[in-house]
Parts: sequence; C-alpha cells; structure tokens
Amino acid sequence: MPLDRLVLIIICVIAAAAATIWVGAALLASIQAPPFIGFAILSIVALVVYIGWRVIAERLNNKDDDHYDRFKN
Repeated sequence: MPLDRLVLIIICVIAAAAATIWVGAALLASIQAPPFIGFAILSIVALVVYIGWRVIAERLNNKDDDHYDRFKN
C-alpha cells in the first residue's frame, strides 16, 4: 500500500471521528433551539460531507496521481 494512501486513510478516520463528535454536539444543541436551526445545521453538515466525499473519491480514482506509484527506488 502506498504511503500516501495510508496517510489519507488515517486522516479520513480522524476527520470522521471529529465530524461524528461535532455532529452529535450540534444535534444536542439543536434540541434546545427551534427545529429550523437544526435543519440548517444538518444541511450544512450534509453539504460539507458530500464535498469531502467527492474530493476523496476523486483523489482515489485519479489515474494521473498513480503515475508515480509505478516507479521503484
């Protein structure tokens, strides 16, 4: 496994853990606020998750980035 893919996996795991805690805190805070504020927070979270997912998927499926993985030292 290339080192850059391992680092990307570790970063994704840490980001997912942080996002889980943040979303949980946002949900708890939204219980005490009007429902529309909670929906606004969740829509922003969904947008950020979607953009992050697309960036990671593009990074993993990009053939131009794999060009240098074929070289041996």
